[in-house]
Amino acid sequence: MLLWLLLLLLAPGREQSGLAPKAFLLLTPPWSTHFKGQKVTLKCRDSRYPAWGDVSWYYNKNLMREESGEIQIKKSGYYKCKTQVSSFSDPVHVEFLSDWLILQASHPVFEGDKVLLRCLGKEEEIPSEKIYYKDGKKLGSTYSTEAIILNSVSLENSKYHCTVSRKDFWSSWKETSKPLRIQVQELFPPPVLTASPSQPIEGSPVALKCETWLPPQKSDTQLQFCFFREDQALGSGWSSSSELQISAIWSEDSSSYWCQAKTVTHSVIKRSLKSQILVQRVPVSDVNLEIQPSGGQLIEGENLVLICSVAKGTGTITFSWHREGTIRILGRKTQRSLSAELRIPTVKESDAGRYYCAADNIHGPILSKLTMVTLRIPMSRPVLTIRAPRAQAVVGDVVELRCEAWRGSPPILYQFYHEDATLGRSSAPSGGGASFNLSMTAEHSGNYSCEADNGLGAQHSDRVTLNVTVPVSHPVLTLNPAGTQPVVGDVLELRCEAQRGSPPILYWFYHDNVTLGKILAPFGGGTSFNLSLTAQPSGNYSCAADNGLGIQCSEVVMLNFTVPSRSKIILITVGVISGLLSILGLTATAALVCKFKTQRKSGGLSATGTPGLLCNAALAFILCHIPSDTLLKNSRRLLDYSPNECQEPSLSKPFSTDTQEPTHSELPALMELQPVYSNVNPGDSDLVYSQVRSTQPTKEHLANSPRMHWEHEGSTVIYSEVKKTHPDDSAGQASSGGWAHEDATESYENVPCASMALDH
Repeated sequence: MLLWLLLLLLAPGREQSGLAPKAFLLLTPPWSTHFKGQKVTLKCRDSRYPAWGDVSWYYNKNLMREESGEIQIKKSGYYKCKTQVSSFSDPVHVEFLSDWLILQASHPVFEGDKVLLRCLGKEEEIPSEKIYYKDGKKLGSTYSTEAIILNSVSLENSKYHCTVSRKDFWSSWKETSKPLRIQVQELFPPPVLTASPSQPIEGSPVALKCETWLPPQKSDTQLQFCFFREDQALGSGWSSSSELQISAIWSEDSSSYWCQAKTVTHSVIKRSLKSQILVQRVPVSDVNLEIQPSGGQLIEGENLVLICSVAKGTGTITFSWHREGTIRILGRKTQRSLSAELRIPTVKESDAGRYYCAADNIHGPILSKLTMVTLRIPMSRPVLTIRAPRAQAVVGDVVELRCEAWRGSPPILYQFYHEDATLGRSSAPSGGGASFNLSMTAEHSGNYSCEADNGLGAQHSDRVTLNVTVPVSHPVLTLNPAGTQPVVGDVLELRCEAQRGSPPILYWFYHDNVTLGKILAPFGGGTSFNLSLTAQPSGNYSCAADNGLGIQCSEVVMLNFTVPSRSKIILITVGVISGLLSILGLTATAALVCKFKTQRKSGGLSATGTPGLLCNAALAFILCHIPSDTLLKNSRRLLDYSPNECQEPSLSKPFSTDTQEPTHSELPALMELQPVYSNVNPGDSDLVYSQVRSTQPTKEHLANSPRMHWEHEGSTVIYSEVKKTHPDDSAGQASSGGWAHEDATESYENVPCASMALDH
């Protein structure tokens, strides 16, 4: 008994109504209308089929005394039953009529079923046409006792009847049945939607169930179900399952839900009432920020990943990322998840700092703790600078090598190189640059570089070239030819060379503390000075070397001079006189030509012209056109050659050369290129040709010398100054040859005779 009750409690529909399943009635024969006098058997059935135990019968709501499962009835009225384990069945109206024509409907009839309608006459012998009507409208007709079929009836209140035409020998008439209402039973009640749990927490699963039940006699009917949120179908739509599983429900899913149930043939479809489902949201808590790589130490250029997570919290959570000290939000994401990540590609030095994140699911943002992110910056290319105490480093100076990289995380190790050799290393614990001091030697000239390394890759600087200037050593003076006795006319080579010293080197040559000349050696090494011996060169010779770092003097070298024999002097004198006579002959010829052309052009000599003037012009012509080396070779041996004193070297400008007109004490090559001559007294004249030079006419000459006569602008004019001496001037005679006397000086102008001499 108890087991049977438990089965009833678990039967479909029990939960929705709170009552036991309905009992139901079966009629035999299965028609709801009969002729009066006929008997109909009623059977009460429940889910146990047949009914178990006593059955209660009701006629027009009155309890009958019958208690068996079957009864026979002959009265018209409403019948229903109830078993011990069921509720009341739906009432069935059974009618017994005394009419000749009745309309019968099959029983039982459920929603969507086919219904048989039979129009039957009492003791009908001859078949006749029977016409069926629904609510006054003709449905069809038949000539037999067979029934017509109505498809898919519904719970409606329509009236049906039928008619038959009758006739006899005398007349004909129409029989009409009593109106009939078809008793259609509910196939299944409207479904009821239930949610489990009824108040779900956001993010949790929810099971929806669409509950209804079928009567036992229709238990084989297939139903389909569909679930809705508002007007949107859920899941895959219609399904044979009366349950729908929602894996996760969210706060925005809070809404009205309902379901529908229908037969496979779509003949019957019913919907449930709407049920409101409120989803409970859990606020976020325990927000945490995680940094990858772990520890928050990155190398510039790597990717930074910030992971924000919450321990609790449901629904859609908005995550945001921030850096301390900045207003700008680094990133924001909204998603249904307990964690989210933000990727910052290729971090820079400015990305270092403290980071935090926030999470919010409508209840207000919750912040995480601050997490430090540090960046290690690879080294940039260092710059090497060399600091010396002077513009040019000198041996013995202490030079500072400064290596510095503008970017790079400390600590930094610097290494210094000379060529490919390591000089030393220095560390910068706090970053910045480092220095290395080096005492200069001659071997320290060359290329220098440095290297910076902080463990993220070494970087090398560009090479810097340093030239170390070496002071000159004491030079050595040698004479060439060595070991021979020089004589007048020889060329003596003075060779001065310093073994050490950076170029350029300026060498000075001295004879008894008198400067002979200076020569620059731009590439270092030694140099030579050639001295033509025209006078007694005996004495002490020395040289000095200077490259801007101090003058160094050589040891003194003594030279003994050998005087030539008398016969050699006579031969030299004869050669010189012969040369002079040849020159005088050429001079006289040139003078005659000049005089002849002048008389042809001007009609006679100038009032101021004299034979001495013509000779002066001729001599100027020769001196202008005869090579100076020829005159020197024939005259210097007899002329009284007295050079002026040489200038001392200037220590303030050791490398400069004299750009003025050279003196006799300078180099022989320079003296030959620009000679100045002094002539001896010819003995038969009181005129001395002291200076002869060749000039080009300029506008200044034309303006300042009105006496000058220019025949041709492009021709060369020779000038001479003629000085007269007084015989009684003893002071003048006592001087060098007794020539210079300034009181009786006259100036003469020579005509250009160079072109006339060339014509002849």
